[in-house]
Amino acid sequence: MGNIISEINEEIQRLASNVVRQQYPDGSWRYCFENGVSIDAYTIILIRVLEIENEEALIRQLHDRILGAQHPEGHWQWYRDEKNGNLSLTVEAYCALLFSRFSRTSDAPLQKAERYIRSQGGLGKTANILTRCMLAATGQTKWPLSLTSIPLEMLLLPDSFPINFFEFSGYSRVHLAPILIMAHRHYSARTGDTPELDAIRTERSPSEARPSRGVQEWLDRLQVGVSKLIGAPKALHESALAKAEKFMRDRIEADGTLYSYASCTFLMVLAFLSLGYGKRHPLITQAVRGLIGMSFRTEDGTTIQNSPSTVWDTALLAYALQEAGATEQYPEIRKASSYLLELQHRKPGDWTWHNPNPVPGGWGFSETNTINPDVDDTTAALRAIQKLARSDSTYRESWNRGLNWVLSMQNRDGGWPAFERNVDQQLLTLVAIEGAKSAAIDPSEADLTGRTLEYLGSFAGLNERHGFVKKAVDWLNDHQEEDGSWYGRWGICYIYGTWAALTGLTSVTDSPKRHDSIRKGADWLLRIQNDDGGWGESCSSDRQRRYVPLGKSTPSQTAWAIDALVSVYPEPTPALNQGIRRLIALLHDNDWPTSYPTGAGLPGHFYVRYHSYNSIWPLLALSHYRNKYGK
Repeated sequence: MGNIISEINEEIQRLASNVVRQQYPDGSWRYCFENGVSIDAYTIILIRVLEIENEEALIRQLHDRILGAQHPEGHWQWYRDEKNGNLSLTVEAYCALLFSRFSRTSDAPLQKAERYIRSQGGLGKTANILTRCMLAATGQTKWPLSLTSIPLEMLLLPDSFPINFFEFSGYSRVHLAPILIMAHRHYSARTGDTPELDAIRTERSPSEARPSRGVQEWLDRLQVGVSKLIGAPKALHESALAKAEKFMRDRIEADGTLYSYASCTFLMVLAFLSLGYGKRHPLITQAVRGLIGMSFRTEDGTTIQNSPSTVWDTALLAYALQEAGATEQYPEIRKASSYLLELQHRKPGDWTWHNPNPVPGGWGFSETNTINPDVDDTTAALRAIQKLARSDSTYRESWNRGLNWVLSMQNRDGGWPAFERNVDQQLLTLVAIEGAKSAAIDPSEADLTGRTLEYLGSFAGLNERHGFVKKAVDWLNDHQEEDGSWYGRWGICYIYGTWAALTGLTSVTDSPKRHDSIRKGADWLLRIQNDDGGWGESCSSDRQRRYVPLGKSTPSQTAWAIDALVSVYPEPTPALNQGIRRLIALLHDNDWPTSYPTGAGLPGHFYVRYHSYNSIWPLLALSHYRNKYGK
């Protein structure tokens, strides 16, 4: 035992020292939130559509990064083991390279891309809704029937109607509003930079399949509601258009972005153009400035982050340093806590639509985010300031507001969502849009519920004797997979969900042995442990909705598994010790598994490499092991 604790102490010291050195003067930590090449591609396309001529250096940097990410077979992919590449991502990259003016169709890399795209069925087979919107908005394809068949007047339906705009998740709404504006105006923007894509078309006008019975039922119900609206059709349409425009404008953050996301900001700018805004309109200029402000220089070049993870990273690293031994009086902790205190939300956002009474008290993911708090970032920030809240009344007031907000966000079924309470209308998942099943609603999730329980048990002194905690425990028990795992929505994937569920359950349960679900979850983690002692799961798990082994161990997933097992076992086991040694070895590795994306956004279409994760989760897992077993 002494030897392994010595190794752990040395690694904790190394990790903590590195983290402290990387803190910014304002108390924050700023790591890259890396999202493949999709947002880079959209940024190039938008700059060219707007005919902005003073961003050539940025376009060149983004172009070079996109080109550098192409695989020898000609495609682009979201993760290393994505079989056969990703058609939508390849189409986005191909279009952006041509829009950039730095590549031509005669170039060998683009010819390889053309052959790949045609082999996959061509332009018309792209499934990602954002890709299809980009193609339609730049005049390459018609607007999809799946979008034009959704009446814009849906925005006018009252709350009492079962299908209304605010029954969609907040993430969906901020993308859907600009998309519906453009789709209903059949908007198309072509400039001198718009490339011709004949080389990747396999048919002139791709036909769309007839809607399924479920989709048609959804559309029929929507039409019933729209038919009951009072007013002339033209007036209703104009009113809906105005409401969609106001919806976007009301959610523009101070940096000019919509809801602090790059993807919907891209759509918003195009929607503004479709409404007649000039290309140099102040809102458009500000939005582009906000997008460019999300750039980050990595070892692979410059990229545009979809939403910088500054609050998330700062909260988790401040917490991890304290678990590693730093007190709340350390200058680094005080600076980080002061930074977080300033970013606690003070004004209501869309979350009040379904949860109108609580005082605002949450935190968002990015520092520019002031209206879209989420449960996970809030409990992360509360972990970071918890010790200061004991002695400082300012932090205590902030902590109490945050705790009350988190408690108010519990869903009626007992679990916790990410952003909004009780936004779980399953009928909305029938929308004929790729990814709707995951993006259209914001239901209770095992990772959110487990993480919240861990916070409530470890930091707020609550347990399953409290009725609302018991209800959440029951939700987790009811949503455990047959094999003992849990599905995690915002990380990859079953390892992530199982870690969150186990650490949550053990934090609020007096006698963990009484929970059969805890034993089953721990057994599952042990069964999937790699021969080298670590853990690794493929991003393919989220699409297949089953555990898919990566075949290699990654640092963050190994740390999650170790942390979960530490929470379960009163004494270290050989499997745990083997995992610890593998984790330490991984932290000194530079092979591809150390940069594999383990953050999730949208199954099949959006994955995240958090550059902070190789510091946060190993530091926490090693500290928790030492704190429990090393005394």
